[in-house]
Amino acid sequence: MTIAPGLCSITFRSLSADEVLDLAARAGVEGIEWGADGHAPPGGGAALEALAARCADAGVEVVSHGSYLGFAPPAGDDAAAVDAVLDSVQALGAPMVRIWTELGVTPESSADNRGRVVERTAMFADAIAARGLIAALEFHPFTLTHTAASANEVLATLARPNLRTHWQPDPALPAADALAELTAVTPSLAHLHLFTWGAGGIGERRPLADGADLWTAALSLADREGASLPGRRFALCEYVRDDDPEQFVTDVQTLRRWLANL
Repeated sequence: MTIAPGLCSITFRSLSADEVLDLAARAGVEGIEWGADGHAPPGGGAALEALAARCADAGVEVVSHGSYLGFAPPAGDDAAAVDAVLDSVQALGAPMVRIWTELGVTPESSADNRGRVVERTAMFADAIAARGLIAALEFHPFTLTHTAASANEVLATLARPNLRTHWQPDPALPAADALAELTAVTPSLAHLHLFTWGAGGIGERRPLADGADLWTAALSLADREGASLPGRRFALCEYVRDDDPEQFVTDVQTLRRWLANL
């Protein structure tokens, strides 16, 4: 498989890191993006080094560190916050760091606010590059990556060779429009965040199979296109129905069938 099945660990915040890893291995995923808000907090250390070793023993790659750098306005020393995150990234042996453009600053925000966020994102990308790592933007509503056009504007303005973007669908969009958004960002594509929700968003989580029309086309597109990466491209499952581990196992079976037919 050119694209491999994976998991965002934040899908199961209530489980320990070891429980997440055991579930991932049982489901048959091949990589995990470890979230910074629970399983892989900033600061590095022996616990994350041990988690990385257990991942290797289980045959599960550490795909990325799901940081929250940039998610909120600055609340102190950004440089210290970045160093703490990157210590965790390196303890995990992750090749990539997920970063945000500030929640609440959108393509419709003032030029000053947009410029402030872009400047801060540049600082994050440069600090990440200094440690030889890839940065990937979270593609998310109510940020400067709310649309492909705005995300591409950020990427073009920064023009950092180590900067990519993840992609996930806006659940408010029809499948054809969501695919058009993915098409527009494929030259900078890192990984995919997979879920099937209704138009109401996270409160209407559904089995992944219900999104077949979108995801079979999106996976095919990502298989043909996308930026160069230090490893494989992953389709990372996120936010399953009812936070149910067994639903996740079923969703991964669905995903593996789709990937086998690419």
